[in-house]
Amino acid sequence: MDPVPHILVADDQPDVLEACRLLLKPEGFRIEGTTSPAGILAALERREFDLALIDLNYTRDTTSGTEGLDLLTRIQAADSTLPVVVMTAWGSIELAVEAMRRGARDFIQKPWENTRLLSILRTQIELGRALRRGRRLEEENRVLRGEGQPVMIAEAPSMQPVLQVIRRVGPSEANVLLTGESGTGKGVAAQALHAVSHRAAKPLVTVNTGGLSETLYESELFGHVRGAFTDAKADRMGRFEMADGGTLFLDEIANVPLSQQAKLLRVLETGEFERVGSSRTQSVKVRIISATNADLRAEAGAGRFREDLLFRLNTVEVRIPPLRERREDIPLLAHHYLHQHAQRYRKSVSGFEHTAMQALLAHSWPGNIRELDHAVERAVLMTEDATIRAGDLAIQPPRDSARRIEEMTLEDVESLLVQKALARHGGNVSQAAQALGLSRSALYRRLERYGL
Repeated sequence: MDPVPHILVADDQPDVLEACRLLLKPEGFRIEGTTSPAGILAALERREFDLALIDLNYTRDTTSGTEGLDLLTRIQAADSTLPVVVMTAWGSIELAVEAMRRGARDFIQKPWENTRLLSILRTQIELGRALRRGRRLEEENRVLRGEGQPVMIAEAPSMQPVLQVIRRVGPSEANVLLTGESGTGKGVAAQALHAVSHRAAKPLVTVNTGGLSETLYESELFGHVRGAFTDAKADRMGRFEMADGGTLFLDEIANVPLSQQAKLLRVLETGEFERVGSSRTQSVKVRIISATNADLRAEAGAGRFREDLLFRLNTVEVRIPPLRERREDIPLLAHHYLHQHAQRYRKSVSGFEHTAMQALLAHSWPGNIRELDHAVERAVLMTEDATIRAGDLAIQPPRDSARRIEEMTLEDVESLLVQKALARHGGNVSQAAQALGLSRSALYRRLERYGL
């Protein structure tokens, strides 16, 4: 937020605008003046102000204040957080009450007392900024904040290069592209990068672009203004605004529609964007971390992903290995999830029997860490003992895939086919979906259903 308060002053008399400028500029305010309601609305479309000081009478009449009151209603509809102070040479108690009812923060009668005007402006600017900060925090708490940060458990040799890159690149401003199979922990790696950066005190905002329809994509990332489309009942802040000064994590980046990639490229290059339904350009400073389980170079070669966008995203590329390549971490991860779920479900479960741990180590884990978490959670729920048994895990031994179809439920068969397709295509969701004759979204629903 600009430390210099920016005030929009509106009055149909140029002498009044000049008087305001002479008073306010030496006091450290930045002033933009206009002489008509249309000029006010146009200025509000162009940029954000800390306060609007507006006259109630313009060209339609000279005493009623009706034109200014109507304008006040329109300003409040456009930005309810903008403090508006109204002024008129034809003041009355009834007019002041109506102005306050329509959203004005205070009322000044011309000619004003300089000391009182300055006091009102400073107070309302401070309150307005506090309100906007509160709105931002409310949005962050609603969308961004979790109960706790996932722990990055990485003792396996195959994970050491990943940790080294995080330590070296994390404090920089470089954009990072995380690659690897679905469920390998790319989100946790993004949190680790943010935690060691200079932006750690600012928000880390996560967007699953794979879960956004093309119609909602722009609104989710850039926000919208009220009335921009049928369901836009109020202004909404987009994820780029929420992440201003911090980090934006774009998960499943390969799923961004080609028609929207140019808009994403623009904000990455310039930091500028507009909310849906608004022509006001806004600027943010955001670090981008993105993730995908697809081969973006192949996608770019096939014309499905912009090559210039790829270059912007992968200043540094980090591959997260699948769980089968870091089996040394399985016991540590399993015990971490065991304690987490035992506490969550208030169960006295303290460890794994030897056979259960052997089953965990022997499993191929096509769903990677996400599948392991799901298996341990189920075991905690199902066990009646203080330790997890192999039977509680409900995972198939490596050579039990010959189990007869007639002994399996429809869901068992579907889950097995999904696992095999993922394993056959190295965890690539797009290729597995194509092999199964499913859309990506349909396969994602099944992955969620079966905890893969």
